Amino acid sequence: MRRDRFLLAITLTTVLAADVYFVLLPRLRDWYHLSRNGCTCQGVNVSTEYRGQTSQKWTSGSNATSEQESKLERLFIHPLYNIRLPELPPDERLLEEEELMGYYRRKVTRWERQQKLYVEAAAASNISIPEQPVTFDPNASWLKFHLGINRYALYSRDDRSIDRLLQDMQGAPIISADYTQDEKALKGACDCSQVVKPSGHHLKLALKLQDFGKAMFKPMRQERHEETPEDFFYFVDFQRHNAEIASFHLDRVLDFRRVPPVVGRLINVTGEILYTTHSDDLRSVFFTSPANNTCFFAKCLYVCKTEYAVCGHPHLLEGSMSAYLPGLSIAPRISIPNPWIRSYTFTGREEWEVNPAYCDTIKGLYPYSSGNRLLNIIDMTIFDFLTGNMDRHHYEIFTKFGDEGFLLHLDNARGFGRHSHDEMSILAPLTQCCIIKRSTLLRLRLLARPEYRLSDVMRESLGRDPLTPVLTEPHLQALDRRLGRVLKAMGRCIKKLGEAQVVVTDFVASSGATERGTRVRASDMRDKSATGQEGWS
Repeated sequence: MRRDRFLLAITLTTVLAADVYFVLLPRLRDWYHLSRNGCTCQGVNVSTEYRGQTSQKWTSGSNATSEQESKLERLFIHPLYNIRLPELPPDERLLEEEELMGYYRRKVTRWERQQKLYVEAAAASNISIPEQPVTFDPNASWLKFHLGINRYALYSRDDRSIDRLLQDMQGAPIISADYTQDEKALKGACDCSQVVKPSGHHLKLALKLQDFGKAMFKPMRQERHEETPEDFFYFVDFQRHNAEIASFHLDRVLDFRRVPPVVGRLINVTGEILYTTHSDDLRSVFFTSPANNTCFFAKCLYVCKTEYAVCGHPHLLEGSMSAYLPGLSIAPRISIPNPWIRSYTFTGREEWEVNPAYCDTIKGLYPYSSGNRLLNIIDMTIFDFLTGNMDRHHYEIFTKFGDEGFLLHLDNARGFGRHSHDEMSILAPLTQCCIIKRSTLLRLRLLARPEYRLSDVMRESLGRDPLTPVLTEPHLQALDRRLGRVLKAMGRCIKKLGEAQVVVTDFVASSGATERGTRVRASDMRDKSATGQEGWS
């Protein structure tokens, strides 16, 4: 009898030791790893934890004492970042408030009706599901963001709703999760010859928040210190959540304001995705990994396997939250092929890669033959070169603003992949056309000066995101190096062709531009140009 008790004790001790070694220790290591990367969350309900947090404001009106002498604050109060815009008439704003409110009230009513039917159907099957109430607020930050879009940018420099929107996206309760529309399209009819990259590599979800705002969630696929392997083609590279976050901050530091607001967030994949989704397709791809982590992957036509899944630790997963633009039915956009599009094959080459005079051909084509479109392409080129994004195959514009509208800088997740390499071919539009906006060049030169150094203001700006550090130091240093390359390229153009032919005062007059708007903007640039003239090359 004593012998049996002794054997039982040994057996229980062995089982307990195995459980500690194989289950408890790995989880402790995961928790330790998350805490070192900025996660202080304990438990499962991440949204509840976040509700008490607020990100620091980045607009120039911030009163934080610690920021009064910061490089970022000094940058935003610089005259080049305070150029007056002409007063905006109604036709230069994207949306009218009454129209927008009516549109979304109808959508909320439809959502509540569908939710009621869903709950009733679940109850009939003896399934209990939590109710997801919607609080529609006409003063919601995402509505203010939509109403602030105009012909010049997605938001104004001093738009306070952007601060609130970033805070809401990082902490508001999630009431619904689903695949994005483009991933749904991949499961149905598609021209597969035009789809080169496997969709399993770039999983993203559309998340609906309690105030009926909507954000695109891109999960973490790659550690921050990892570089894209040299042998990877740009069209099969991973999409990086931190690249989306960093691109938003870079876009506003450059004063383009053409990237929708993006913020980092820790998501509970079980409580905030699996338990909130109404999509059978999405629920069906959840599984528990051998490490006891909750994982899911994209369900599509091909290359969608558990090897391409993303996993929580065991439930928490970090990612980027990008604010959705107004729906296409109320604010139509068109997608236009980039004139400098790359070949999405393993061996092909495009004309711009073999013809140094390619820009002369483009300048003779509509809509690049007049107006601001080509200048906006150059802005986008500089932005992509700084981030290292080679995947700009299309760009989008709002149809309401026509040829004079700005280009949307969407889908930046393939940036910041290799800090050790500068892909000079991205700069082809700039070096072939030798043309740039005066405002863009002056700001670039300002960011090259020690008191406004690009890496320093980016480090400070990114430090306000909840997932900080967003970029590693080598990526921040690469920004300074690439900025220097852009300025040297422009210096060569000016030396060859002369400043008058290379540097164009914003905006170029065209049939679509109002005479008053062009006059005000040009006079502002003449007034401010001397401010950044120092060190011109």
